[in-house]
Amino acid sequence: MTQDSASPRRTELLEAAYRYVLDRGLADLSLRPLAAAIGSSPRVLLFLFGSKDGLIRALLARARADELALLDRLDGPLGLAAAAERLWAWAAAAEHRPLLRLWVEAYGRSLVEPDGPWAGFAKATVDDWLAVLAACEPAGADPARRTLVLAVLRGAILDLLATDDADRTGAALRLHLGLLR
Repeated sequence: MTQDSASPRRTELLEAAYRYVLDRGLADLSLRPLAAAIGSSPRVLLFLFGSKDGLIRALLARARADELALLDRLDGPLGLAAAAERLWAWAAAAEHRPLLRLWVEAYGRSLVEPDGPWAGFAKATVDDWLAVLAACEPAGADPARRTLVLAVLRGAILDLLATDDADRTGAALRLHLGLLR
């Protein structure tokens, strides 16, 4: 049984665990080292989150909250290209790389472990981004354009994370957006 999800201690430990996984990722997450690093114990984490999978689900929800906070800033019909430029400016900022690495890890795990704590993460994030891009376009716009922009953004983000070459990946994205206009 888990403690109330709104308890201050749970929130405090979730935030500390989130900072931990932003630095180290989720692949080799073990409760004992995590608990030691954040000033807790495995028993407390299990009590607050129910299981390691429950903790991972909470961490992924926390990461999605950061992602959705970005997407919420794109409200309104500013146009698909302008929305993509704003998304890229955020993604290309060095301080967002830890979140993007965690996003890529969770996205990939969601595809290969669809029944685990990652279940539905990839689809949910695609749906989130497509909905925001749709809100940036006039009603009735071709959904294939949004899908193409999202695919190019994801590819540029993957390239950026692999190479740390923001100039080249940014230029490629801008080239695509120029063709889109």
